[in-house]
Amino acid sequence: MLKLLTKQLLQMLLVLWGVITLVFFLFTVLPGDPAQMMLDQNENSEQLAHLKRKYGFDLPIGQQYLYYLNDLSPLSIHPTTAEHFAAYRPQVYGGVSLFSGTHWQWVLKQPYFRTSYQKTGKPVASILLETLPHTIVLAVASIAIGVLLGVLFGTLAMFYKDQWIDRVLLFISTLGISVPSFFSAILFSWLFGYVFKDITGLSMTGSLYHLDDYGESYSIRWRNLILPATVLGIRPLALVTQLVRSSLIEVWQADYIRTARSKGLSSLQILWRHALKNALTPVVTAASGWFASLLAGAVFVEYIFGWKGLGREIVAALNGLDIPVIMGAVITIAFIFTLINFCVDWIYMILDPRVKNHL
Repeated sequence: MLKLLTKQLLQMLLVLWGVITLVFFLFTVLPGDPAQMMLDQNENSEQLAHLKRKYGFDLPIGQQYLYYLNDLSPLSIHPTTAEHFAAYRPQVYGGVSLFSGTHWQWVLKQPYFRTSYQKTGKPVASILLETLPHTIVLAVASIAIGVLLGVLFGTLAMFYKDQWIDRVLLFISTLGISVPSFFSAILFSWLFGYVFKDITGLSMTGSLYHLDDYGESYSIRWRNLILPATVLGIRPLALVTQLVRSSLIEVWQADYIRTARSKGLSSLQILWRHALKNALTPVVTAASGWFASLLAGAVFVEYIFGWKGLGREIVAALNGLDIPVIMGAVITIAFIFTLINFCVDWIYMILDPRVKNHL
């Protein structure tokens, strides 16, 4: 078990290293000077040179890359002498000192994503901590809608196979997969937030926290979650419905189901005790993949509904060429992807111990 855990953790680290490397060099070769973007209209040669030196933009690309890895690593090297403080320009860390030498010390710290170009040097980590929880709430609500209703609809479709209920559910699920989320968002926002607003009581736009009319305090508005969560949950719902239906049809023909039926168990007992557990393995795969995708793919939905999450922040950063925010968001989403995949492997082993032999 320990060997398997170590192997998976090493795989996670390799994937993250690959993503960080790709993101760094991709955004480094983009046209435009970050120092000029930060100064905007106040640019002069002296300020430009000072800013490049301060943030390390004048350093060779390889040295900038090593500094960036050191910034993100929880175990980082920190200079201890004035001479090396001057040489190490991008960042000097706080954190907990583990051990030190003559000129350098090893420091345990939180990953440093640097600072925003547009928000007057605000740390990217602060921006992510402010927006990511909103996106996680939206993604959890969406995947809950998709999985719970998908399992219910898929089970109904299996029990009423080839009947009108089955055909209606298959049509709805096919339509749900086919329609892009941004189109569904526009349609739902207009229909339920404008046309039928008096009936639904919902708004076209709104975030989780609402500032009162006096601008003094925030309150949670759960109803603002309904429309964006429903829109994002449509495609997972459609996919889970079809997966559960096809899996249950296959499992329902298995020998152990016939044995359970011969013992006098009812269809609901067989479904709950035997069939559903074995049919949920592909659903776990789909749900985990969709949950991670929702964190990255909620960009347009958050923007349309005015949901102040990570997706909306990414759009604002792209419009303002705020590269540190974009890089930090992409790396954070990649970390969540790998963490979810790691957890899914262990869920597989709980649902089906045979999977352990293939990991």
